Amino acid sequence: MKDGPHAVDVHVGKTIRIKRLMRKVSQTELGDRVGVTFQQIQKYEKGSNRVSASMLVEIAGALDVDVRSFFEDVSIDMANDNPSPSDEFVVSRDGVLLNAAFLSIKNEQVRKKIVKLVQAIAGMDQLDDAE
Repeated sequence: MKDGPHAVDVHVGKTIRIKRLMRKVSQTELGDRVGVTFQQIQKYEKGSNRVSASMLVEIAGALDVDVRSFFEDVSIDMANDNPSPSDEFVVSRDGVLLNAAFLSIKNEQVRKKIVKLVQAIAGMDQLDDAE
């Protein structure tokens, strides 16, 4: 048995954090809504404490999200690698705020132009627009 949290627990915890921050809910407030301390919410978000199925349903209800959304992008053979810097940015406060602001832009053409601008600044090859 390997040491450290399982990759799926880490993924679910990060997803809880993202959804909580996007809804502007503090760890204390979420803990109050589901009947645990903010320290317990911290442990869930870090993946150091596994979230039970019943607690995950409680958290989903408290955040008004579908419980299945915590498992999007989970693969059967998720490796327990160290998170990449991009993974860490996605769940950082700046990453969550940037994503929320981007998603609030209703004009799809403006969003596409912003993506192309950022890719150009980063020197990335632009992905095909076909989706």
